[in-house]
Amino acid sequence: MRKRTWISLAIALALLGALVTAVYLRKQAPPEVARLLPEADGIVYFDLQPLRSLTRFDQHPVAHDTDYQKFIDATGIVFERDLDEAAFAIHRMADANGPNGAVAYSEVFQGRFDGQRLTAYLEAQASTPENYAGHDIYSVAHEGRTVRVVVLGYDLVAVSNAPTAEQIHSIVDRFQAAASPFTGDTLLSQYYSKVPLLSQAWGIGEIEPPTGPGVQFHVFGLPVSLPAGAAFIGSVRYLGSVRLRLEELAPNPAAAKESVEMVDLALGLVRSTRVTIDSHDANATDWEAFVRSMKVEQKGKRAIFQAVVPTRLVRSLVSAQKNAATGSVTPQDTPAPADP
Repeated sequence: MRKRTWISLAIALALLGALVTAVYLRKQAPPEVARLLPEADGIVYFDLQPLRSLTRFDQHPVAHDTDYQKFIDATGIVFERDLDEAAFAIHRMADANGPNGAVAYSEVFQGRFDGQRLTAYLEAQASTPENYAGHDIYSVAHEGRTVRVVVLGYDLVAVSNAPTAEQIHSIVDRFQAAASPFTGDTLLSQYYSKVPLLSQAWGIGEIEPPTGPGVQFHVFGLPVSLPAGAAFIGSVRYLGSVRLRLEELAPNPAAAKESVEMVDLALGLVRSTRVTIDSHDANATDWEAFVRSMKVEQKGKRAIFQAVVPTRLVRSLVSAQKNAATGSVTPQDTPAPADP
């Protein structure tokens, strides 16, 4: 009896250890679509499955532009229905006024794709494909740029409109070495561990070069400066309501304090502004709750902004955008879908 008790205890401890290890590895290892991205100045990731469950956006058809509708007809792929995860790399161009614009993008998509129809579409649109590491890379001319597309697997597609093939080659190379959960862009290695656990969407970026002038812009007419060398981690989590968080890792506490003071001033203006709202508007209470939840604080070199968006407000905003796109009107008494 005593031996069986010790065996049961050992099994329970082993299971607990496996769970702790899994949580730790999940925290340290980015999602596969993000790990495949090439080196970049910024990264944005979306897990669309929770958003689809929350808003039911895939169940409300919207008007598509001509090119996108031709793509749907040829491939059968509807992104709002078939896409599950997406990761975007942002590449800053050396010449913002050059033929490639200020930035280029590389993307990796995971979802449900008909590989044969997609390949047939790419073959019809592209020049002779380049075979790289056993994968065909299709080059399609679009709006003055070359867009390169590669089907990595039955549920993975990568795209890049960077000036050269270096970025799409990097994605293929990382796909070949994808067995390691810790490969990926330098930004991921440095900052992904700071992304809150269970974030359904997140972004990471840096203000470079570290010795440059930084970035200046205006919020409600107020000049806001982001110091060179600062890093930013933004995230969205659904925990019964939508939790927004933006963290600035400033070069020093003084820079973090300046950011907090500027954001605090902007929040004060938002809260003091009185906008006339229809008393019958069901969103008024949710908007008030959203504004009240906004806060910013400093922790050493970190400036942290947080806010909570009520679920009904998210659904209302998505519904309003779709109604605007289709020209339809949603009756006021239409019940909202149940919480996922």
